[in-house]
Amino acid sequence: MESHGAGLRRVFLLAFCVAGIWAAYIYQGVLQETVSTKRFGPDKKRFEHLAFLNLAQNVVCLIWSFLMIKIWSNSGNGGAPWWSYWSASITNTIGPAMGIEALKYISYPAQVLAKSSKMIPVMLMGKFMGLNIPEYVHIACSLESSSKTISKLAHPNAPIGYSLCFLNLAFDGFTNATQDSITARYPKTNAWNIMLGMNLWGTIYNMIFMFGWPGAIGYDAIRFCKQHPEAAWDIFLYCLCGAVGQNFIFLTISRFGSLTNTTITTTRKFVSIVVSSLLSGNPLSEKQWGSVVMVFSGLSYQIYLKWKKLQRMQKKRKST
Repeated sequence: MESHGAGLRRVFLLAFCVAGIWAAYIYQGVLQETVSTKRFGPDKKRFEHLAFLNLAQNVVCLIWSFLMIKIWSNSGNGGAPWWSYWSASITNTIGPAMGIEALKYISYPAQVLAKSSKMIPVMLMGKFMGLNIPEYVHIACSLESSSKTISKLAHPNAPIGYSLCFLNLAFDGFTNATQDSITARYPKTNAWNIMLGMNLWGTIYNMIFMFGWPGAIGYDAIRFCKQHPEAAWDIFLYCLCGAVGQNFIFLTISRFGSLTNTTITTTRKFVSIVVSSLLSGNPLSEKQWGSVVMVFSGLSYQIYLKWKKLQRMQKKRKST
């Protein structure tokens, strides 16, 4: 009976994590799309400096992680020193900035789809379906075919938008590898240490880029937010969603493992595309939906292979 109760609590905790990740990041996606496409105020001006979103989120997540470490006093002991994150934070600053800037050139669903190729199962699915890589790129670019979608973009240009997304993925790969080496070198490093270190350096780098010289773009971004409080509120909610979402991701990884987290976040991306299509007025054709299904079928297949591999490893450990 006791084990049944523990299992039930674990199910409820997992459902809580799924709901938290989905709610935080799906709403953050809606806000990101709103800030990048909406014309604010009587003057109908766009918010052009999308990289400012990264700085704002760095600051909010830095404060959040600092408070969490102070509340849970033991969580900051024995982790990697703050200066060890300087190199990973360079690519973690540049990569997401490119991903956000891509929204000037391609729609939000197209950006999500392009960044979902991070796990590269598309190539595998392409072999199964008789589709080569150039054909995949053609299908991905077809997400920009809707004139209604194009009219919302600041500077429609699919090649530039997708190039920024794939550069984002390349920088993310270096960031993840560097973070893994840090946690291997300092085994007591926990999620709050990583969140604090990465966002501390991210804040420093973005502050230099945004405010490092007279006339830097950060001053214009602040001026825009003062003139358009609605945009400032959307940016604040965007950052808050990021901080809340990171908390649920860390909780999921610590209690259920990274594979469970990958499964949750992958399904969340698919739902984000559906929400953007239905609520934000980004209609997709049958061919475009086919490309979405193809990519996420590939992602699902790779997750399935990882689950099978994990089960084999667990059986092997039990037998020994």
